[in-house]
Amino acid sequence: MDLGLKGRVAIVAASSRGLGKACALELAREGAKVVLCARDAERLTATADEIRAATGAEVFPLAINLTDPAQIVHLANETLRRYGRIDVLVTNNGGPPPGYFDELDDETWLYAHQLTLLSAARLIRAVLPAMRAQQWGRIINITSVSVKQPIDNLLLSNVYRLGVVGLAKTLAAQLAADGITINNVAPGYTRTDRVLELAQARAQRQGKTVEEILAETTDRFPMKRMGEPEELAALVAFLASERASYITGTTIQVDGGYTQGIL
Repeated sequence: MDLGLKGRVAIVAASSRGLGKACALELAREGAKVVLCARDAERLTATADEIRAATGAEVFPLAINLTDPAQIVHLANETLRRYGRIDVLVTNNGGPPPGYFDELDDETWLYAHQLTLLSAARLIRAVLPAMRAQQWGRIINITSVSVKQPIDNLLLSNVYRLGVVGLAKTLAAQLAADGITINNVAPGYTRTDRVLELAQARAQRQGKTVEEILAETTDRFPMKRMGEPEELAALVAFLASERASYITGTTIQVDGGYTQGIL
């Protein structure tokens, strides 16, 4: 299936590793020009080289801090200076710290707000003028299954990722006439560094090994396994494509049947 992404320009946030890297790789495979961004310049450059070697696509890495609004504006401006357009935005970021309510102080709440909700809002704000001018755009937010089924010790994620969903649902109606769609993708437990870090934190708290925690986790899943990053990336590429032109305002989980809710 030709997704119609050849020559499109895509910004993928937090794309030096994990789900962001998988999304950038999949978009590059479909022929898009991909702008990568993350804090770690060295890792980002290595990822860009890897994606170029695997796909032959044009990849531009730009080291930025997604909690800094000026750097997000620079990301959009530099993309426009280089390519003259922005067609696809994938908002993404590392999750906020785990923890229960009594463990979280105001400083941690404010950090999570900046990292998870404000970074998405600022990224969208930065690309909208270009998308509106060309009357075409695709915005995909990487959230979490916690927006449909809260996860016990991820209070900050439960709160702020729902804010991203509310933002997207509101904007979907406001942007539809401009040819811009906005959707959310909600990954379940996927084999990424982030998931392994959470497993390590839980193992330390419960006095177990990481392997025991992972086995307990996957045993609860209908598919009895974690997802792979490329499985989520395939959906992101579809939502970014011409083929998804009538899909907007949705939140689709990629979780192997983990979420129990009907909707």
